[in-house]
Amino acid sequence: MERNDIIDFKALEKELHTALAADEKYKRENAAKLRAVEQRVASYEEFRGIVLASHLKPLEQKDKIGGKRTVPWNCYSTQRKTSQDETTEICQEKTLLQPETSAEFYRDWRRHLRSGAERYQALLQLGGAKLGHLFQTDVGFGLLGELLMVLADHVRPVDRLVVLGILRSLAGTGRFALNLSLMSHAERASCRGLFQKLQAMGAPRPTKEGLGQEEQGLEELPGGLQEEERLLQELLGLYQVD
Repeated sequence: MERNDIIDFKALEKELHTALAADEKYKRENAAKLRAVEQRVASYEEFRGIVLASHLKPLEQKDKIGGKRTVPWNCYSTQRKTSQDETTEICQEKTLLQPETSAEFYRDWRRHLRSGAERYQALLQLGGAKLGHLFQTDVGFGLLGELLMVLADHVRPVDRLVVLGILRSLAGTGRFALNLSLMSHAERASCRGLFQKLQAMGAPRPTKEGLGQEEQGLEELPGGLQEEERLLQELLGLYQVD
């Protein structure tokens, strides 16, 4: 067997553990979100606190205060990255975002996309159809607001049609109305700002020859610019923008 044909089982095992951990985290936080809704928490901050603390376990009777502590109280706040992990992340950041599940998207969004510009380009690259497929069940806790803030900060006139497609797909995901109602004041303000920018960008979209490869692959809206404006008005209602 040649050197290039050797399989790196350690790398595959590490990648598997990372994917499983991300999937477990998503399921745990989603369950905590449902419990918080059932409990009818009084505020968004209380709701957020319940979800963020979903990885914590209650003390058992055998646990003693002041005894020898073998496990950190909050393992997520004390984890340190090795130089090998950092090198791997740097290499992965240079690759395109290609998640196959919502858990993979959430992992890559948190770990590999550091700046708002990178996140915006990733959303354009995936497009509305792919995002709608990834989040057909539900958008992860707090993620809808983050997506809207990124779009609001970086939207450009040339991307108007693509952004409208993304907003349409997100509005069709599971529990959209619930996720919309749980957004913070800052996220709501960004949502309004995004639609104000989209309304101000009501210029003719570029010709097909002027579109990039990803944009050409998007489904064309029937009726041209008139249908595009009709979609914008529909989205204003769905996103409850005055």
